[in-house]
Amino acid sequence: MHLLIRLIINAIVFYLIARYLPGFHIVSFTAAIVAAVIFGLVNAIIRPIVLLITLPINIITIGLFTIIVNALMFWLTAWISPGFKIDGFRYALEGAIIMMIVSFILSQMFTSGAQRRA
Repeated sequence: MHLLIRLIINAIVFYLIARYLPGFHIVSFTAAIVAAVIFGLVNAIIRPIVLLITLPINIITIGLFTIIVNALMFWLTAWISPGFKIDGFRYALEGAIIMMIVSFILSQMFTSGAQRRA
């Protein structure tokens, strides 16, 4: 159930980012749902591999390079997704930062009090 809620919220965030930020183009809410599914798959499959490869850079930058990796995953999602387009890396970076904030808030909402204390 949590996965479905996260998927719908991510689709809404994709749609709102495309609606209110320049540099993002999305055809419809259906395209936002497809982009959210692809984004989840990219983050589950490709992102861990990229983070492992870039681990030395991540250590040197004290984890800040993760933001760049997230922007690359966001850009890859736009490249794969039909009906979703990003004009450049700067916009992908902005969208990735917004998506990181939303993901942090969602993860805080879906963890129980016992999990937070542990």
